[in-house]
Amino acid sequence: MSTELTRKYLNELRSIIEIKDDAAALLMMEDLHPADIAEIYNDLSIEEATYLFLLLDPENASDVLVELEEYDRETFLKSLPSELIASQFIDNMESDDAADVIGDLAEEKKQEVLLHIDDVEQAGDIVDLLSYDEDTAGGLMAKELILVNENWGVATCIREMRKQAEDLDEIYFIYVVSDENLLLGILSLKALILASASTKVKDIYNAEIRSVRTDTDSEEVARIMEKYDLIVLPVTDSIGRLMGRITIDDVVDVIRDEAEKDYQMASGISADVETTDSPARLSRARLPWLIIGLLGGIIVAAVIGHFENDIKINPEMAFFIPLIAAMAGNVGIQSSAIIVQGIASNSLGLESTGRKLMKELLVALLNGIILSGILFLYNYFISKNLALTFTVSSSLFVVIIFAAMFGTLIPLLLNRVKIDPALATGPFITTMNDIMGLFIYFLMGRLLYGIFI
Repeated sequence: MSTELTRKYLNELRSIIEIKDDAAALLMMEDLHPADIAEIYNDLSIEEATYLFLLLDPENASDVLVELEEYDRETFLKSLPSELIASQFIDNMESDDAADVIGDLAEEKKQEVLLHIDDVEQAGDIVDLLSYDEDTAGGLMAKELILVNENWGVATCIREMRKQAEDLDEIYFIYVVSDENLLLGILSLKALILASASTKVKDIYNAEIRSVRTDTDSEEVARIMEKYDLIVLPVTDSIGRLMGRITIDDVVDVIRDEAEKDYQMASGISADVETTDSPARLSRARLPWLIIGLLGGIIVAAVIGHFENDIKINPEMAFFIPLIAAMAGNVGIQSSAIIVQGIASNSLGLESTGRKLMKELLVALLNGIILSGILFLYNYFISKNLALTFTVSSSLFVVIIFAAMFGTLIPLLLNRVKIDPALATGPFITTMNDIMGLFIYFLMGRLLYGIFI
């Protein structure tokens, strides 16, 4: 919908809500996807959203609730009684979505909602999922799946699958397990249909299957599913028992969240924050790197102060301080961004650290020659000062080499010690390269001006 149409739609919807015309409100939402309804809810008050939510059938309402942003969902649920949350929403969700929703609630309300869930088995599944760290495969997985025993015959297999399928919206794979619930493989529908009724599952299943453990990091789960083009991935415990499965929609959320976190870290925000967070929390997240930037600025000022006499003797050098600092920061950011991207996509494994450094060195040499050459020509024809021309051009060349190497090494070192390398693309690289860039510039000036003057 266009912005104009959306505004018109919302105004009309609010008018209907105001007069409490249930039929008209349902008609307006009749053809909308749950994600579209959730987007509309972001522009409504809690009272307006609650009114519309209670009009929806339970299944549609639960789908909309899952699509809401975490903060909006948490705010909305605070206004509803625990019994209503359990009966209207949780009972109609898959276990992973239900765990996500309940996990956002305050501890007391969380317990109340769990107690009001009629299906004890579903409540137990949700409690199990809440025990896993949200950044692991266990925290991502859902309990609903189709599994068959290796010793079942095809007839038994089909009968049991019909019972299990009642709790599923989509059937991706049929998992084969042993008597001890150990994951053995998958059974294709084709093999099931073509087999005779007396055939045993163990004679027709495929043992080639990829899986992850419940404690596998969510980023690793996303990498595996992306690498092997999987739409679903089974999850086992430490001894291989089947615990659940992860679908591609859950992994897309992980990829998006990780991209947002890396972007924030690269921007100098040290914690995962939302625009809806309080000013105090936003300030705490931003302040650490701003303090580092401030300290870096003080050091830069100290470096300039240390070479104050050089500037007094050759004041024209001061004009190029911003240029040297800016180029050092830009080159460092570019190099670190490429490395961080390679680490995130796991593509650096094809190259050794030494080869990667050599490649970045060659790129830096090429860029340094071109950029310092342009600056040389500018100063040669504009300033007519040979000492300044050689000093600034030579300094820029050396600074570009150093910044590229520094920007390459720091993410690799951070990754080696298990620190998120996205930190290296933020103020840290910029500040360090500013300091070292200016230090190199003034040292080169002291050396080259002594040669030419």
